[in-house]
Amino acid sequence: MKLTILETGLPPEAIRADWPRYPAMFESLIKPHMPGFTCESVAVSSGDDFPDLDGIDAILVTGSAAGVYEQHPWMGPLLNFIQRAAAKKTPQIGVCFGHQAIAKALGGRVEKSDKGWGLGRHVYDIIERPDWMGDYRGETFSLGVSHQDQVLSLPPGAQVVARSDFTPFAVLDYGAVPAISFQGHPEFSAGFCNALYNVRRGTAFSPERVDAASKSLETPVDNDLVGKWMANFLKEASHRE
Repeated sequence: MKLTILETGLPPEAIRADWPRYPAMFESLIKPHMPGFTCESVAVSSGDDFPDLDGIDAILVTGSAAGVYEQHPWMGPLLNFIQRAAAKKTPQIGVCFGHQAIAKALGGRVEKSDKGWGLGRHVYDIIERPDWMGDYRGETFSLGVSHQDQVLSLPPGAQVVARSDFTPFAVLDYGAVPAISFQGHPEFSAGFCNALYNVRRGTAFSPERVDAASKSLETPVDNDLVGKWMANFLKEASHRE
């Protein structure tokens, strides 16, 4: 299977040279769980043309500093692309901004949350167990996060798979679409999260907030588990075709 990754943002300029771009992070996350898996990257936020859906096996929409409600030249075309992919039953995965973009494109509501920024290690309660979770029987899982926008209402046909008090719509499964999406960042290492938070130290975030977020990530998160879930979803979707 080839996964087409729609790159909708870049790491902040201050740390960009020190870290891979987001598509490379996702390839490293998923590839160990999918022999024969390949990726292509399309930098839509940098002006690349959207690809022809007829030549696509599956789609992943990355994170971004943009909000789905903002007026960027690529935003309307992205939401339309997600809708057309859903109509064709092309499997889709969204993460953070991508989670919000899929939810909005398919009829959900996304806004800047009055809860403010989520940072550090967040723990989510699992409330549904789709097949792509495999044999995992834990009651919770955790990811590093960096977001202030949230999905606030479900698209038709979607269900909440995991939640927290801070993020009630943390993981969604869109049923027959097929699509899944995650608010947290399984592609982000603790080191990258820390670098990301420190870019805003003393501006958007107090030093104390950054230190607390970084401290929370000393407890391991479940990136590899979520990478396996994504691979399971993609394999199941390919078998349905």
